[in-house]
Amino acid sequence: QLQLVESGGGLVQPGGSLRLSCAASGFTLDYYAIGWFRQAPGKEREGVSCISSSGGSTRYSGSVKGRFTISRDNANNTVYLQMNSLKLDDTAVYYCGALRTGYSSCSLSTRIMDYWGKGTLVTVSS
Repeated sequence: QLQLVESGGGLVQPGGSLRLSCAASGFTLDYYAIGWFRQAPGKEREGVSCISSSGGSTRYSGSVKGRFTISRDNANNTVYLQMNSLKLDDTAVYYCGALRTGYSSCSLSTRIMDYWGKGTLVTVSS
């Protein structure tokens, strides 16, 4: 069974940090670009960050640039999202998505992912 599983969410105070993981089972992530997305209550899902299958290309939304860092460990079939300086507005369910695409590209579009995880909840609150 092909699936993505997110983990690492939780409750954190403003200014704190969390590291999310996206692990694949049933397939290898070597040929997939991975994106992190989030959906806050009452809002549409939005792209946060993505990384190409090679790991050589990354993208960030303006709201997280400079605070979040995406990385991947293909040997462990896992992609990470390091989130620092968390803000109240970062509260959301975070999803990872996999897209089979070119070696050096990735996408923040919610419409074209081949696979999705079920999400992990991040709550930033004092």
